[in-house]
Amino acid sequence: MTRRAAASVAVVAVALAACGADGAADGASGSTADPPPAATATGADTTTSTTPRARPAQARRGVRLVRVGDFALPVYVAAPPGDRRRIMVVEQSGRIMVVRGGRKLARPFLDIRSRVAAGGEQGLLSIAFPPDYAESGRLYVYYTAASGADNRIVEFRRATADRARASSARVVLRMPNLEPNHNGGSMVFGPDRLLYVGTGDGGGGNDQHGARGNAQDLGSLLGKILRIDPRPRGARAYRIPTSNPFVDRPGARGEIYAYGLRNPWRFSFDRRTGDLSIGDVGQDAVEEIDFVRRGRGRGANFGWRPFEGHRRLFDEPAPGARAPVITHTHAAGFCSITGGYVVRDPTVPSLLGRYVYSDLCDGRIRAARLRAGRRTTGRPLPLPAVQAVTSFGEDARGRVYVTSHGGPVYRLAAPR
Repeated sequence: MTRRAAASVAVVAVALAACGADGAADGASGSTADPPPAATATGADTTTSTTPRARPAQARRGVRLVRVGDFALPVYVAAPPGDRRRIMVVEQSGRIMVVRGGRKLARPFLDIRSRVAAGGEQGLLSIAFPPDYAESGRLYVYYTAASGADNRIVEFRRATADRARASSARVVLRMPNLEPNHNGGSMVFGPDRLLYVGTGDGGGGNDQHGARGNAQDLGSLLGKILRIDPRPRGARAYRIPTSNPFVDRPGARGEIYAYGLRNPWRFSFDRRTGDLSIGDVGQDAVEEIDFVRRGRGRGANFGWRPFEGHRRLFDEPAPGARAPVITHTHAAGFCSITGGYVVRDPTVPSLLGRYVYSDLCDGRIRAARLRAGRRTTGRPLPLPAVQAVTSFGEDARGRVYVTSHGGPVYRLAAPR
């Protein structure tokens, strides 16, 4: 993490997995974000009037932040497929909390704090529910083991709709944890029903492990998007799809789907198109969003470490490297990009088809229309800045959430 980035987030004591540079449900209460009232996308005043009157159609197409609840260092939001009543909020320390019907439950869905090394960029970082969760009861979490030696994908089983069985743990995959930073941490089931996993490059500066680092090394799981079927196959803990791009290449890991990433802290699939968007955290100068159409990420090289954003850092090969579609600089106040979602929530028509994202230091929620191979700029929405944005999330209805490491979780919603 840069000194400037550290200073920007010292108020919440975080140097998250999203950290740049060397080192880095239901609507609940309906309250708006603090401190100012949430603005609409048109900048309309939300102050109530004593004389009721219809709002202009344009104002109804705005957006506001609805406060869902407060949590202990929240870093992710997800929901079981088809479950329109629940969201799960991941807390970095090792708990997953349930919000059911708009109410936060006191008892965690899962509490594995004794198994998790939490702090800085380490901890419990995400949860993923497979498409067959209602039948199988299987779910997957990504965390740094208590020893600090590795990051793990672990399967658990559901006990009830509001509880998982902590005793049901089955380790699916271990990845070496070479440094306390750049752990990746996203897991998402893609449109092909397979599990995609984002891994960091191993940590430190300049992808320092190995002659040319890990991200360009197809023999390493680090600095990649992996794709696996996490269900056991006989004695094997998981299956590698035969359609993965490097299955038959000597010396390459078959689990790799895409490579050349520094720290893909948060990535997502468009729930309508299947397109892939990746927020890859930069080092000293540039933060980036990468974007490919459905299926075009197979074998894609996103350029790190030879490239940070559009600038070349090392005179090394990066075969077929794809340029980012959005970049932001540290000079402009950014430090650690937080990738989001293409909004498909019909109740927020002003954002339909637009990708929303933010940055740990900048804190403004931005929106852009993404097109493969074309650079664009995300424009800030007229909303209050969110302190230390750690993640976005999506529920079974397609509604989008924002997490602040300071505690609040918000939902993007249309004006009242």
